[in-house]
Amino acid sequence: MELKDAQIPWGEIGYITFKRTYARRVKEDDPNSKTEEFWQVVQRELDASDKQLKVGFTEDEKKRYAEMRLNLKFSTAGRFMWQLGTKTVDKLGLPSLQNCAFVTVNNPIRPFTWAFEMLMLGSGVGYNIQKHNVYQLPKVKGKVKIERKDVKDADFIVPDTREGWVKLLGKVLKAHFYSGEGFTYSTMMIRSKGAPIKGFGGTASGPEDLCWGIAEINKILNGRANKKLRPIDCLDIMNIIGMVVVAGNVRRSAQISIGDYDDIEYLKAKRWDLGSIPNWRAMSNNSIVAPENTDDLLPEFWETYNQGEPYGLINLELSKTVGRTGETQYPDPEVEGFNPCAEQSLANFETCCLAEVYLPNINTYNELLEAITFAYRMNKHSLALHCSLKETENIVHKNMRMGIGMTGILQATDEQRGWLKDAYVWLREYDKNYSAKHKFPASVKLTTVKPSGTLSLLAGVTPGVHPNPAGPYYIRRVRISSQSPLVDVCRQHGYHIEYQRKFDGSEDKSTMVISFPCKLPSTTPVAADYDWKTQMDMVRRMQAEWSDNSVSCTVYYKKEDIEDIKKYLKEHFRHEMKTVSFLLYHGHGFDQAPYETITEEQYLEMTKNVKPITSVEVKESEMELAECEGGHCPVK
Repeated sequence: MELKDAQIPWGEIGYITFKRTYARRVKEDDPNSKTEEFWQVVQRELDASDKQLKVGFTEDEKKRYAEMRLNLKFSTAGRFMWQLGTKTVDKLGLPSLQNCAFVTVNNPIRPFTWAFEMLMLGSGVGYNIQKHNVYQLPKVKGKVKIERKDVKDADFIVPDTREGWVKLLGKVLKAHFYSGEGFTYSTMMIRSKGAPIKGFGGTASGPEDLCWGIAEINKILNGRANKKLRPIDCLDIMNIIGMVVVAGNVRRSAQISIGDYDDIEYLKAKRWDLGSIPNWRAMSNNSIVAPENTDDLLPEFWETYNQGEPYGLINLELSKTVGRTGETQYPDPEVEGFNPCAEQSLANFETCCLAEVYLPNINTYNELLEAITFAYRMNKHSLALHCSLKETENIVHKNMRMGIGMTGILQATDEQRGWLKDAYVWLREYDKNYSAKHKFPASVKLTTVKPSGTLSLLAGVTPGVHPNPAGPYYIRRVRISSQSPLVDVCRQHGYHIEYQRKFDGSEDKSTMVISFPCKLPSTTPVAADYDWKTQMDMVRRMQAEWSDNSVSCTVYYKKEDIEDIKKYLKEHFRHEMKTVSFLLYHGHGFDQAPYETITEEQYLEMTKNVKPITSVEVKESEMELAECEGGHCPVK
């Protein structure tokens, strides 16, 4: 059978999600070209496995790889699906395929410029702003005047490149920490707003957002003249960088900040109820490094649970000392933080590489091993690529860290979940032998469980270790650019389409919201019926049986659960959980919510005039879905 004849077992919105998110133009340089079908993406992956990654699959292995990919048994990372085979990989190497990144803020320049560059490349970035790191920065010099002058004789003319923007930020930081002297800069070279960008795609934001960000960062630094920066200042600088990136080409900026559990200013950073909180602080998920005894968590920490934007918990000590729960033979002493979805432990300047197995679609234990093997080999060889960021290349080549994830865990059978413990042991031995044969270092970590938003939608399975957010009958709303040709396709197939509504009720005519009626298999757990303790018990099980990185899970809770959650954490967190985050459960959905539970009658009414989309011929859309939607992980 030829690849193009394969019948792909898409989830209910799998095909349209694929076309919107991962299908490139068949003819890259032709703006009128049709976009790829899934078999062409798989073919592009296989071609790149030879030409770019040098994996060395045999012809039989390629055939089996394609068969398993087209039957949605496993998936490469979304970044691989989008970038493999392109000139971007040839040029950038590692960063073009890495999902997430992490940096420690213990230097006045490099952590910020590195984070800026990684965010613009589409990676989510985590950063550690604990006091013992931030207080290594020297004092800020006296007040410095940095002025935009769009003239040819400005001190610095900003190049119209990613590197140019990063260099401007670097010059600002150097002026404040080292020279103490101001300068002028010109944005004459930066293309105007709306101009197309080659490579990563999208359109230019123009210079205004960059200039706004530089001015705000300058204000923060001048506000600390002749003093040291505080963690809250570093948080603000990172968040402002995120705002600049969101306004630019990438359109998303996934961040996690990791601070001290007893830093009161930090704990109040997102207390919107207190007023006078800058809006840029919405750019990051905030977590704390947990104390040895969770009884020592301050009232200000728990107050974040009462007011609705709870801080997550990071167990750095456990992450440094064990892989799976209790396994001390795989220590990871350089870990200082996590990626934005908090499933990958990372060292300073390290990036992470992911893949996914659709556990409910795996029929036998041996098929599971096959899927893991293909995912492993693609990841392993990608980790050997070059990187212009030398500190990143060094740590990635040393650790060879990857995260082969499982998704649909709660939809899988007891038998399928029961395979994972032995499969991990098998994978460790496989990595040892494969690494020795190919002269790679053994991987410090191999497995994970992530939120898995978009990739799970392709196969229609529950995300990671989460129950389905709504159901058994529900509406899944997807946001697409009003200019996307997919809007007309959905309209022709009978789906409800409306403009996105802003908080004030007015219409945002740049974005359309498409409503897809969906139905779950009867055995699928739904968030409304799945209590916090059952979620956390499954996190502990997956940490013990599969993930040697972490298990990312957003646990839904109600305010009346908080005291019981405290007791649970006291008993289990220190030795059994590496990370956990929480979200206050609201029984009602907000306007145009991504998921909304409906009745069977509403479902039947909505589907009466709908014709499912199984094929479509459109030009490339420039909208992007987050791979860990809801967990704030990276684009594509």
